[in-house]
Amino acid sequence: MAGLILALTATMPAACGDPASPATSPAPVVRFNQRLNDLLPQAVRDRGVLRVGTEASYAPMSSFGPDGHTIVGVEPDLGAQIGRVLGVRVQFRNFDFSGLLTDVAGGSLDLAISAMTDTPERARTADFINYFHAGSSIVVQRGNPSGVTELDDLCGKVVAVQSGTTQVGLLARSQKNCGRRPIVVKAFPTNSDALLQLRTGRAVAVLNDLPPAVFLVNDPRTRSQYQLASTVQYEPGSYGVVVAKSQPGLREAVQGALEELRRSGVYAQILSTWHVQDGAVQQITINSSR
Repeated sequence: MAGLILALTATMPAACGDPASPATSPAPVVRFNQRLNDLLPQAVRDRGVLRVGTEASYAPMSSFGPDGHTIVGVEPDLGAQIGRVLGVRVQFRNFDFSGLLTDVAGGSLDLAISAMTDTPERARTADFINYFHAGSSIVVQRGNPSGVTELDDLCGKVVAVQSGTTQVGLLARSQKNCGRRPIVVKAFPTNSDALLQLRTGRAVAVLNDLPPAVFLVNDPRTRSQYQLASTVQYEPGSYGVVVAKSQPGLREAVQGALEELRRSGVYAQILSTWHVQDGAVQQITINSSR
């Protein structure tokens, strides 16, 4: 079986409700920090806005709310609190996941906060401020008609994933166990597109990070359609806020803001609100994949 595996420990209530509706009241506002504000690039301070990209089909991390255009979830909540510490507004916009790294590196976005795992390859393009920890899980149709329990069971079968994700690499590394029956990997622009393939029987499984996988199998609107193949998560790693290597001041400011949120308990409250507290980190680090 390819890669490091960990037992699945994150849980969510059976009736976790609408992914656009957190379970408790919003996290409290924290104090503005002038020292961290001074670290921001002058362009950000002048406009008073941090431009943040995300791919909003990954509840509970980031997804569209009931109105169809407001982006809600763990990451927008964290972003809003980062903005309050830094004294700027944070504007989330929906982007194609596979282009987020280059959008940040090229300067059209200040940050990307989109459940993006920090890997050595990605860290060559941009820096990662690590704020969450999770691995990959196998999602199958409710009832598991193909009897999938581990990665090796996917050999010779069609598996859907989102383009540009670490799951694409995980499946590629798993091919060595398949011999003459390789996994047929089909990649799609969004996680929603990949799940449609599973739901309609055109794929036997979708690989998701743990938080959205657990959310899917517990959300009242989707739990009748999906289940986890097993209690294993593969190749766990750290999500990171993506920042251009040319912006060390911005990187330090965001790291400092996240550390303040962690120390104050606001970070823990946000994760608990969205039932993903098992992914909490004990320290806000930079490029931890190295």
